[in-house]
Amino acid sequence: MPEATVDPRRRVPRTDAVLTDPRLVDAVARLGRTPVRAAVAAAQQRARAGELAPEQVPDAAVAALPPTPGGLRPVLNATGVVLHTNLGRADLSEAARAAVAAAAGHTDVELDLASGRRARRGRSALAALAAAVPDAQDVHVVNNGAAALVLAATALAAGREIVLSRGELVEIGDGFRLPELLVSTGARLREVGTTNRTTRADYANAVGPDTGFILKVHPSNFVVRGFTGAVEVAGLTGLGVPVVADIGSGLLAPQPLLPDEPDAASTLRAGADLVIASGDKLLGGPQAGLLLGERAVVERLRRHPLARALRVYKLTLAALQATVTGPETPTWRALRADPGALRTRTERARAPLAAAGIDVTVVESVAVVGGGGAPEAELPSWALSLPHEYAAPLRQGATPVVGRIERGRLLLDLRCVPPDADPALVAAVRAVAGR
Repeated sequence: MPEATVDPRRRVPRTDAVLTDPRLVDAVARLGRTPVRAAVAAAQQRARAGELAPEQVPDAAVAALPPTPGGLRPVLNATGVVLHTNLGRADLSEAARAAVAAAAGHTDVELDLASGRRARRGRSALAALAAAVPDAQDVHVVNNGAAALVLAATALAAGREIVLSRGELVEIGDGFRLPELLVSTGARLREVGTTNRTTRADYANAVGPDTGFILKVHPSNFVVRGFTGAVEVAGLTGLGVPVVADIGSGLLAPQPLLPDEPDAASTLRAGADLVIASGDKLLGGPQAGLLLGERAVVERLRRHPLARALRVYKLTLAALQATVTGPETPTWRALRADPGALRTRTERARAPLAAAGIDVTVVESVAVVGGGGAPEAELPSWALSLPHEYAAPLRQGATPVVGRIERGRLLLDLRCVPPDADPALVAAVRAVAGR
């Protein structure tokens, strides 16, 4: 008699048997039981559907495991955009990463160890920020730049007017528009001037008993040229109301590399009562909203009930302090990278790829600042040029590599890739090419 056919689904190994694989035992300890069991279940389902042989289930489960418990995957940024919003903007320095790890447990974030009493939250980070900008009488930190503006508008102008130029009614990204953000706080907008020209007289004529403050917004992600006119911060002082300046990208002091970007120190010296900036842009630190200015104004914001809802976590405070006091950040290393050195690195990365028969050349590239900063600044760079078909598999590989498509080719610009990660990038390209 012919031998009975065994349903292949019965040959799929049981979950408890698969979980005895040493690699999965280690993964449970590292990632937790839930994601590991999910990876096993997915591999078993593929085997039942005939996509895998039953004996391949453990290998498939291991391959499907998330790389980290948090779910976010480290990515090699080969886009040539230094502050890429979709990739988390600033790459934290080693000092900031070490500070975050050290602060992950119990800390003295809000405790004076000498007296045993409650202390100002994040006082050491705030002191470091204040020391970095001596022109600020006081400083405060919230969870992002938009939150800083919301706190200022709520504390200083709820139920009152904010005077600002029509040319500065900007959209800050992902559909979020500054006017809508400000109106959500209960403030009213008093728009002055025109899209292309605003004068001091426009502001002066608008200021009245209902004015909470004058808002000056740096149009960080666009440029208006031609028949234009704007009033700088110094020209807005002396009108009897506070001047709040949102400088956007987060420079604490002037930077010769980006001469057109406003900085906190210069803006305060020009007469701003309050300066708002982001921590995860040109500062090169964690996402945070920085508030710097006159002591009475900052204290008013810090004491407002909304400040509690916008306060930052201890890990942010630790990373911010390490960024302000530590060595040069990856952001500034990328911005200052020498084009000649980048070309040498790129040629070195090309050599093993070309030797493996991969269609790759080295081409000139133009990198940008990103993150809404210095929209006209161009950074001469170099990139690997590959077939555009490599883009998707590189993004989805074991080491995700993200580049950009130009003229039908995939460009991998090494400006933002750490030099010690070049071998990983080369290996990722070879894996995609099957070489």
